Amino acid sequence: MTRSPSRRSGAGLSRRHFALALPSALLASGASGCAAPRQGTGRPGDPIVLTLLSHYASGVLKQALRGPVDEWNATHDRVKVRTKAVEFTDLLTTFMVRQAAGQGADIIQPYCLWNGQLVQAGVLRPAPSEHAEEITRGYGEAAVGSSTVGGKVYGYPTEVQTYALYYNKRLLREAGIDGPPRTWRELEETAYRTAARDRYGNTLVQGFGLSTYDDSTTVGQTLALLNAAGGTFVSADGRSTAIDSPAGRAVLDLEHRLVVKGASAPGVNVYKAFQSGQVAMVVSAGWWTGSLKAQMGKDYRDVGVAPVPVPETEGKRATLSTGFMLGVNTASEHPREAWEFLRWLNTEKVSAKNAEKGATATRMSSLQVSVGSLTGRADDMRTLLGEGGDPNLRPFLDALAYAVPEPNVPGAQQAKSLLRKNIEALWTGQQSVDEALRTIRRQVDQEVSRSW
Repeated sequence: MTRSPSRRSGAGLSRRHFALALPSALLASGASGCAAPRQGTGRPGDPIVLTLLSHYASGVLKQALRGPVDEWNATHDRVKVRTKAVEFTDLLTTFMVRQAAGQGADIIQPYCLWNGQLVQAGVLRPAPSEHAEEITRGYGEAAVGSSTVGGKVYGYPTEVQTYALYYNKRLLREAGIDGPPRTWRELEETAYRTAARDRYGNTLVQGFGLSTYDDSTTVGQTLALLNAAGGTFVSADGRSTAIDSPAGRAVLDLEHRLVVKGASAPGVNVYKAFQSGQVAMVVSAGWWTGSLKAQMGKDYRDVGVAPVPVPETEGKRATLSTGFMLGVNTASEHPREAWEFLRWLNTEKVSAKNAEKGATATRMSSLQVSVGSLTGRADDMRTLLGEGGDPNLRPFLDALAYAVPEPNVPGAQQAKSLLRKNIEALWTGQQSVDEALRTIRRQVDQEVSRSW
């Protein structure tokens, strides 16, 4: 299973000045993702050894990366690749600490939310023009946007997650509802009709799953709804918040009503509750589909996925997109070779396993689909998912065409943490909608303006 970036970022990662003070233990090598080639001696004829630092430290992610890296090392004599990995919660800090110590990897795989911070800190190298053109041409707009800072492309998009509405078909059917909601009015009606409590007021079924468990069910779904309403979290110039708008107020009003009227119970872990039939609907990212399929067994037949509802019937579809990319470190002594490896991994088409005969896809797209994820290459995704694939993945694939990338300005990580804190204060009755909007504007504006 590959987990959502939003979910993985819930620990509140450190800003640059704090990261530099962390223990030197983080400078130690992480787990190797594949058989490491021997270091060169520096003599003429020795291979160049590139290091790739990612969060693919264990399980299926580590194994998935092993295949293409081993293939490269077996077929290229002059340039070899050695992988290093740390857990996601340590990834941003490790980038910063290694860079400050002069031990930065040649190739890094950041969560795109951090790109503005990494560019500002001098960690990421802009993609050469020929690579930038390939990226812009080969990937969807949201994926390219996530990999772009200040109008410059900084890497090849890898994992891309879009958000959609998960719903329990059985719970909707038992409430006399034929299908998933398409508008916010229908979403509210469905939430109230499917919600259930016992005689003591304890939640038995959430009509719409709000949860303080992690970023995916606070910030992630709030931004997906905000985008669906035509709003954005951060202004176009990246220097202030834009959530204090009619769209932002509408989203917080909607969530507040659902909590006050008992259709949502933010204290419930929605990930466990949904798979046990205690949540009728929730907005989340596509990584969850594979997880639910594995964990729910025959009950997975009750799971449906639909686009995020829009405020009005004729509203234009939009949702949130998050993801990762592979870029080259400014400190790399071999940037040309590093970019060439990334081109090979992310753009060269090879035979696609488990697809129609003769079908081709990039190695990275095959890697991501093998762990239940997507890339921003819609052509590859259609090839690899095929007509007989899980229909619940289709809404996430379709959303690649209209998703809005998560803001990646220099202060984005801290801004996201502040947004989450205030959303949770609203959900738990500590703030009104007006108070939440005022506090978010004040705190986030201060953070993003200071970060430039």
